[in-house]
Parts: sequence; structure tokens; C-alpha cells
Amino acid sequence: MTTLVRNDLRNVAIIAHVDHGKTTLVDELLKQSGTFRTNEQVEERAMDSNDIERERGITILAKNTAIDYKNTRINIVDTPGHADFGGEVERIMRMVDGVILVVDAREGCMPQTRFVLKKALEQGLQPIVVVNKIDKPMVRPLEVVDEVVDLLIDLGADEDQLEFPVVYASAVNGSSSFEPELDKQEDTITNVLDLILEHTPAPVDNTMEPLQFQVTMLDYDNYLGRIGVGRVFRGEIKVGDSVSLSKLDGSTKNFRVTKLFGYFGLKRVEIETAKAGDLIAIAGMEDINVGETVCPTSHVDPLPLLRIDEPTLQMTFIVNNSPFAGREGDLVTSRKIEERLEKELETDVSLRIENTDSPDRWIVSGRGELHLGILIENMRREGYEIQVSKPQVIIKEEEGVKVEPFERVVIDTPEEYTGSVMESIGLRKGELTNMQTMDNGQTKMEFIVPSRGLIGYRNEFLSATRGYGIMNHTFEEYRPFIQADIGGRRSGVMVSIETGKATAYAISALEDRGTIFIEPGIEVYEGMIIGECNRDVDLAVNVVKAKQLTNMRASAKDSTNVLKRPRVFSLEESLTFLNEDEYCEITPQSVRLRKQVLNKNEREKQEKRRRLGKD
Repeated sequence: MTTLVRNDLRNVAIIAHVDHGKTTLVDELLKQSGTFRTNEQVEERAMDSNDIERERGITILAKNTAIDYKNTRINIVDTPGHADFGGEVERIMRMVDGVILVVDAREGCMPQTRFVLKKALEQGLQPIVVVNKIDKPMVRPLEVVDEVVDLLIDLGADEDQLEFPVVYASAVNGSSSFEPELDKQEDTITNVLDLILEHTPAPVDNTMEPLQFQVTMLDYDNYLGRIGVGRVFRGEIKVGDSVSLSKLDGSTKNFRVTKLFGYFGLKRVEIETAKAGDLIAIAGMEDINVGETVCPTSHVDPLPLLRIDEPTLQMTFIVNNSPFAGREGDLVTSRKIEERLEKELETDVSLRIENTDSPDRWIVSGRGELHLGILIENMRREGYEIQVSKPQVIIKEEEGVKVEPFERVVIDTPEEYTGSVMESIGLRKGELTNMQTMDNGQTKMEFIVPSRGLIGYRNEFLSATRGYGIMNHTFEEYRPFIQADIGGRRSGVMVSIETGKATAYAISALEDRGTIFIEPGIEVYEGMIIGECNRDVDLAVNVVKAKQLTNMRASAKDSTNVLKRPRVFSLEESLTFLNEDEYCEITPQSVRLRKQVLNKNEREKQEKRRRLGKD
């Protein structure tokens, strides 16, 4: 029996490591396919619509777009390249029939390349490889293709998946070629589109069978409410149809389809009907969730639930109770914070939230520091104030054995720093699995490291490599728990013992003791961390102390304090800097580090009790 297919349609996802150029590639495909008018202004990274995505140059949320090429509608889904947003990648693989794997012509296969490719192969998808940034110096395109082959074999690819087509491109210049030499580049990127038509299977046309539509993403509209985005796996759906939603708990709810949307370019366009193979958005059911299936009321036949990898990291979110609480944010109460966290669960299937004994704190679990950091960053931009504890890896039991998450770490560093890197990562129980010296004097090393060992390691790594090292890591697997104190900050901190404004006089006297985090004029409170010590003990300091006034005239030499630049943390760096007895206070305007117990005497009593308890 011949299987009917829709030759007028292709569904593909673009997957890659962070910053290998896939969003730029999609921008260029949109331009060269004629989806944008010649006089239309299109900003760079058009598909990164989220403010944080534009600022950081990363993709967080999967995006749908569509272009018409040679009488075929090509649906393209641009997915995140960071493993912390792997929940998005996993869901997208159910929507598409093929993948475009974008790999940097110099960097080659990186940890997240491995992660996203594994997800694609698990769904049986056929890759098309785009070796991007071919115009950059020190590229090695043929070696990179060999690395892709090795990676596919390592991930258990079948023979068909190993016979992948390759195109060499410079997305930023809009050029491509089937030859690796730079001088063979053609002034068109449409070679990629031709490969999609030739190698990506067309969707099966089973429009005459009963409807099956699975929700893989959620969107929100101020007028229509929650919208389910996904693929029509079989059958046909029209505006006004009465359908049944098969819920995650096995129950069903009937509703009427009020709106249907397709995609063209970067726009969501209203449509009247959709059939098998189409990627669409559906409105009409406010209580729709990721993984649920829309079916006819007369034939409820849900698709298998989507399998999502479990969180590996957790931290405690706490209502802000610092002396400066409520100064900078509007949304500060436990009710507002809890509502916001519950709202996040509606669209983020990789997130977990647990209530605690206290109504003012919640345990929030995610896929990594960046995943939770983006949630916190979004909340502070919306006007929330919160405090969070040090991130903790999630330890669990499998068949009676205690296990913890391990990560694959790839490090690229100048050769002279390999010794210090191996020593520092060895102290964190890292195991070297591969080492390769490149022609340009760089050394590429691969380690398997407990996730515990990587919390707070990035700053130590940058110090060990004098800022020249590049480190990438992704979740590998759970392994037996290592009974050792791994990772964490070894240095002490400077803690303010007064409340007021920091003075240049006080800061200059402390600079020899370590690294300062604040500038003169910044308001501080008792218990706030204002610097890092050179030693491994905490130091109580008075950073608001002013110079004593006298009636003696000071020389210019005495009156001028030239201060070093303070160390500035990103939000993620602040989170990983924390120790067990510290919080990070986050408001719309500030990120402050503080001790959990603000009073110096109370901290000393607590430490004394802790030591007595150990003895």
C-alpha cells in the first residue's frame, strides 16, 4: 500500500551549540527566500524576540517560522543551543521530520552539539550538517565533519543517519557551497533550502484519519488567553470544531476551537483549517498544557506523553527580608512570588517547584545555573524582589544506590595553562577523558566532572587560564555519589558590620585584604558582603567609616584615594559565588550578596554551636 505524503511541506529544526550561528542562518534564509520584502527593515537575530535573548546573544525559547521555497512551505523551528533549555529542544523533536545541525568551522563539536544531536537521533531524525563561519580564521572544515561522524557513531546513529549531506556556509555573509574552500563560496544560502527539500522526509498525509494534535509549546495572547502550539499528526482541524482535550491525568475536556494560527516569516497568521503535518497554534481552551492531545470527541486517542529530562539543580527562593526590602521592587509578597512561579510552570516543563514548611520559601529545581538565572532575571525585570540560596545539585537514589549528576566539560586553553587547569579540575574530582593539541597552540581537553564540582568553578578557571580559556559543559548522566567535599568557594568574604553609605576612605584601607565588590557611595547594611578576602576566613569590616576631620590642612597626596575598579558580578556569577550560609538578594535595580544571619555576634554564636555539634 502506497503511503501518501505532503510534498508541499517540510518541517525542520535547527540545532547547534550556543553561538555557532543558527539564529543568524535563519535570518539569512528568511531574507534570501523572499519572505521579507526587499525594502523591509529586518534587525539582526530577528527570531530572538526576548530581551534577554538579544542581550546575551542566545536563544532560550524555541521559535516557529515558515518560508515558501520552490512551491513548498518549509516550517523552521529555531531551538535553544544551551542544555539548560533542553526541555525546549526535546519537545521540538516531536514536531519535525528532520534537523539542520549547525557546527562552527573552527570550534567543531561542542558539548551542547552532543546534547541536541542526541535528542534528534533518539527521534530517528536525519541530520543535514551546515559547517558555518567558514570565513573565520583558523577554520578546519574537513576535520569538523570527521568530528560530526565520530560523534554520530558515539551516539549510536544508524547507517542512514551517518550518510548526511554537508554544506559549508558563512551565514553572516549569506554565502554557501558544497565545497570546503572559501574561494568556492557562492553568494547564496539557498543551498541549505535545496538540501531540506531533497533530504528531509515530507510529512505523511493521513488527513482522512481521526484528528491528533499534540501541544509541544505554550503561547499567550492578552485576548485569547493560553494558546497551544504543536503539530497536527493526523486528520484535519477547522475553526469552530468541537474537539476533546486528553489531559495529562487521563481525563478529557471538550471545547470549541475559536482560532487557528499558522506561521509565515516571523508572524503568526490566522487560518481557517489545518491538516496532517502542519505546525499550528490553537486557541479555545484556557486549561491546555504541554504534552496534551487534541482529538475528535467521538475518537479520543491520545499520543504518548512527552519525556522530559529531570532537573539537576535546585535552589531556595525566599521572600526578601533584608533591611532594604521593598525599596526597589513592587512585587514583594509571598502571594505575588508564588503566583509568578506557578505561572512559569505553565510554559516551562523542565521546572519544578516545591512548597516548604514556611509560606515564605520555595524549592525551585531546574536544568542548570543559566536556566534558573534566566527565571530570576525575568522576575527582577518584572518588578519582583526575592532572595535565593546557593544552588545545590539534586542527589537521588537509583536501586538503593545514592547517585549524583555528572557533566561533560570541554575546555579550550593555551597550552601553557593546561597544567593549572588539570590541577584545579582534579581537585573537583574531574576525570580527563580526552586531550588534543591543536595546530594553533591551543589544547582541547574533555573531562567528566561531578556537577557539584562545577558550581563556582568558572571564576577559578578564568584565573587559572588568565582569561584565555573557554569552557563549555553539559549534563552527561547520573553516577554513584562521591563521598567528598567537592567544589564551593574556599575564600572568605568581607562582611559589613554597619549600615550606611560606603566611603572611599574605608574602601582604600581594605583593598590590601582582598577584592572589593562595591564603589564609594553605595548603600550597605549590616551583614552585607562587600568583598572577597585573600584568606579563607570571613572578615567583619566597617566600610562606612569616614576620615576624621581635623583643623590641620591635608596635603594633596593624603586627600586623594585612587581606588581599584570593583569586581562586578553577573547574576549567574553571584549565584555560584554563594556559600551555604549566604543569600543573594535580587531586586529590579540591585544584586546584593549577604549573610543569612546579618548580625556578627549571632553568626559567631551559630558557628560555635555548629562546631560543638560536630565535636
